[in-house]
Amino acid sequence: IVGSQRAPWPRAVSVQKCIRTNDIEEVGRTTRHGTFFQMNGNFSFGDYFKEGAIRHAWDLLTTAQDDGGYGMDGDRLWVTVWEEDAEAKDVWLNTIGLPAERLQTLPREESFWDTGQPGPAGPTAEIHYDRGPEHGPDGGPVVDTRGDRFLEIWNLVFDEYLRGEGTGKDYPLLGELEQKSIDTGLGLERVAFLLQGKRNMYEIDEVFPVIAATEEITGRRYGASTEDDVRMRVVADHVRSALMLIGDGVRPANDGRGYVLRRLIRRAVRSVRLLGVDEPSLPTLLPISRDAMSPSYPELAERFATISDVAYGEEEAFRRTLSAGTTILDTAVTSAKGAKGAPVLSGDRAFQLHDTYGFPIDLTLEMAAEQGVSVDEAGFRRLMQEQRDRARADAVAKKAGHVDTSLYHELHSRLGGDVQFLGYTDHTAEVRVTGLLVDGQSAAAATAPADVELVLDRTPFYAEAGGQLADQGTVSLAGGAIVDVHDVQAPVRGLPVHRGRLIEGTVTLDEPGVARIDAARRKAISRAHTATHMVHKALHEHLGDQATQAGSENAPSRLRFDFRHGSSVPAGVLGEIEDRVNTQLTEDLEVTDEVMDLEAARAAGAMALFGEKYGNRVRVVSIGGDWSKELCGGTHVPHTGNLGLVTLLGESSIGSGVRRVDALVGAGAYEFQAREHALVSQVSGLVGGRPEELPDRISSLMNKLKEAEKELASLRRGRLLAAAGEIAAGATDVHGTRLVTHDAGEVASGDDLRTLVLELRARLGESAPSVVAVAGVAKGRPVVVVATNAAAREAGVRAGALVRTAAGRLGGGGGGKDDLAQGGGTDPASVPQALQAVADEVTEGARA
Repeated sequence: IVGSQRAPWPRAVSVQKCIRTNDIEEVGRTTRHGTFFQMNGNFSFGDYFKEGAIRHAWDLLTTAQDDGGYGMDGDRLWVTVWEEDAEAKDVWLNTIGLPAERLQTLPREESFWDTGQPGPAGPTAEIHYDRGPEHGPDGGPVVDTRGDRFLEIWNLVFDEYLRGEGTGKDYPLLGELEQKSIDTGLGLERVAFLLQGKRNMYEIDEVFPVIAATEEITGRRYGASTEDDVRMRVVADHVRSALMLIGDGVRPANDGRGYVLRRLIRRAVRSVRLLGVDEPSLPTLLPISRDAMSPSYPELAERFATISDVAYGEEEAFRRTLSAGTTILDTAVTSAKGAKGAPVLSGDRAFQLHDTYGFPIDLTLEMAAEQGVSVDEAGFRRLMQEQRDRARADAVAKKAGHVDTSLYHELHSRLGGDVQFLGYTDHTAEVRVTGLLVDGQSAAAATAPADVELVLDRTPFYAEAGGQLADQGTVSLAGGAIVDVHDVQAPVRGLPVHRGRLIEGTVTLDEPGVARIDAARRKAISRAHTATHMVHKALHEHLGDQATQAGSENAPSRLRFDFRHGSSVPAGVLGEIEDRVNTQLTEDLEVTDEVMDLEAARAAGAMALFGEKYGNRVRVVSIGGDWSKELCGGTHVPHTGNLGLVTLLGESSIGSGVRRVDALVGAGAYEFQAREHALVSQVSGLVGGRPEELPDRISSLMNKLKEAEKELASLRRGRLLAAAGEIAAGATDVHGTRLVTHDAGEVASGDDLRTLVLELRARLGESAPSVVAVAGVAKGRPVVVVATNAAAREAGVRAGALVRTAAGRLGGGGGGKDDLAQGGGTDPASVPQALQAVADEVTEGARA
């Protein structure tokens, strides 16, 4: 958006991106003009108004390209305005000279803008381009309501009224605004495909290269199939949108804008898969989109290493989800088809797919529909809402302790402002009790023993926030009462509530006292918090700026730090990060804090959490001057040397695109090293070597163990095959089809079962139809393998269909070719039933 008080018109070369989306549930459903778009805009606040905005728009659209305009034919432009906007009509007709037949009026429902609530509002003027009779009937936009022929390209909004209460467009206009403004939006892609002579936005120079690349990797031709065209457009639109969103700092997540991005990537990946390509596609398509978009947005090329890491990691994670979830979904769909009536996948099953296996509901809806099965979406939404409500209730309970939050709001209002926090400098403070709650109710007094909540006029206690755990300590009252504080929460911003046990005496409202925190615990937490900032900075240095914080916990002598990253961090890199942090400790860097304006903090390079809400004034914590700067409200040590030592225990995945580092700080790190040293000494004694020889010694032992396991597996396989003759001899004749079913019991792997099945099929020969089904349990999970010979397949017996039947009894799924197929499940006790199901199906088929 280009914003200037006197900007004559938007220039395409200076447009910044404005990516917008419909309601989150509609994201990804392709419309005629695309889900996402770029918008050019110009604004005026208290300067030019309707005539200026209309003139600028008309001049930009109709001025020759050599003179800086778009060069459109003014005879093809139509305009719609609010039927009561006489001023706009006059400008269009008498100033611009637009013929009256090309100016059409609309009611307020169709040509009026507002925010959806009381506030600014005003009429609009929409400019439409006539694409010609081949796109629809004549008669202007009021006839072509779909916009196929008369395409809306620019909407001029005239903010001139103050609207009142109401819904939809049914609200009163309370009067004119003192300061009127202009807000306009022109669709860049729509103008592009008109000027480039294309049929739609998917064929313009910034989008079509991705479709061309999709044609190349899939072997499909754009324009040959409507179904394929839709999928190619989905790919082009979603790949481009994902590129832009990641470049703007959005990361895949399970809610908010992160979920929009995740769904875009997943739908693009699956669309390529439906076009016949099972290999990763983004490494091919994303660079194509980058090359098409970076002339307008150079930062995409500069940030592409980070963008590609995020996108490729998300694709790989989704491919794993798709591989595992598809089998489970197929089983659920098969079960739904087998039920009476119209096939419906229950809301419970859809929720299980989402909650247990990470299979997104939009994918369940699409894949079920492709197989003619509907989904109880309402039931799924109900279960999802119940889960959210439980999570929200748990969060509120932690903050409010199951107390009606109106009580806290009342207390906060009574104070007339926020409780003063003294904990940055003081561990002890003289205080006064301004609020007392017992069993969730306000009280004037409480006598020991009792669980109480205290609100103080000021406090040295830190309320849990920003990942830092709450302080603990005591509040000693003037009358002799003592409250042992074990938790501090802020159910209302600015109102820390001290929860604890009144262990002696009686506490009353307005009673003075002394609040004293556990200083040793606070120092241990502060060391962990400072270490968290240092680990965050070191992660940026080694992994890139995309390794942004996704959560943290700062506890006494330990920390947990969650960050966004698309792949695991190699042990060597993790060691380098630990070394970097500890090197900075030896430098004894100064840790300082300063309160400043938010914009000044950003200008100074302070890191802020993406999507987090901050006030106008923020606290910036700096380590070593400019080495690390973060917006933070927590407590810290004065110098990095106070940390002593930081030991990173390791890192792991806690979700798609999110990693977690656990670390020990100070005393915790020293104790860990001592235990580790003792353990190394113990292992050295067991393997008979010095500590530095441990890797080689243990590697040698592991190799020997693997060789022994291979020999054992070979013996098991030999014993299994040795019984093949006896098993084959036990084949039964089922109406002319020879059938072998065998429970092999515990086996090393499914490969052993496949080997046995192929051996049995060979022994039965080709003289008559033969079916072999063998099941067993490998590593605690049931496996079933089915094979058919050529004669059986000619008779219509398919191994893949039989395996799906058997795997369904095992609580899983499977598939394969007509001659050989394999499946599995989760219920080892159902192996006999699975084999019987194969026998029953073969019997029924043979009888038929």
